[in-house]
Amino acid sequence: MKNGRFSDAQIMAVLKQAEGGVPVSELCREHGMSSASFYKWRAKFDGMPSRQITLKSPAG
Repeated sequence: MKNGRFSDAQIMAVLKQAEGGVPVSELCREHGMSSASFYKWRAKFDGMPSRQITLKSPAG
């Protein structure tokens, strides 16, 4: 079961844009998400090397 509409790879791309200086409000508008989601993602993934984030394949 998928928890949300954004994959881990998409989340990491958004976080990298923010690190690059794109304002959070602009990112949220572009991607159709709330600022609360952004900050939740940042708290979860911030400081985690991208190699530690594993993309799970669908069970089946």
